[in-house]
Amino acid sequence: MHGPVLVGWLLVALCGGTGAYCLLRLRGTAGAARRSAGVEGAMGVVMAVMALPGLPASAAVALALGAVSGGVALWAGVPGPSAPPHRAHHVAEGAAMAYMAVAMAAGGGHGGAHGPSGVPALTGGLLLYFGLHALRCGPLLVPVRAGGGGHGPAVAEPELSAACRGALAAGMFVMLLSL
Repeated sequence: MHGPVLVGWLLVALCGGTGAYCLLRLRGTAGAARRSAGVEGAMGVVMAVMALPGLPASAAVALALGAVSGGVALWAGVPGPSAPPHRAHHVAEGAAMAYMAVAMAAGGGHGGAHGPSGVPALTGGLLLYFGLHALRCGPLLVPVRAGGGGHGPAVAEPELSAACRGALAAGMFVMLLSL
């Protein structure tokens, strides 16, 4: 990833914190919510590692991160009774991570002076998708009581999942901007 070191560390904090929180959610969930939390947690951790400013600028590191991202995307995309409800988004997120890893490997890795890497049209499409997805998750963060009137006092599972997806989509947007 190219860009200022401060932005890299802020991405590490956002994605790493989100990933850790999602992995902690694994304890209290079951079924599709558990798998979704696992996918979001794994993606957050991989995104945090990819955003590390001091990451060695090697194609091997970038491709290893891409392989992990692709594996998480495949795991998210497997249909079944415990498939995450946002399976298509998780697959898109994993594919975007793999794309960024390949672009990093082809462009000289982390913070290189090689200029922008990646296919501009694909990067632009991914920027549009993740920007809109982050904005779409915003209104989902407001908890609503079961009766539909007013806001509830506690944050429920749908809001936590939306918060994780929104934070990771915003992080993905920034990472794509600096690609």
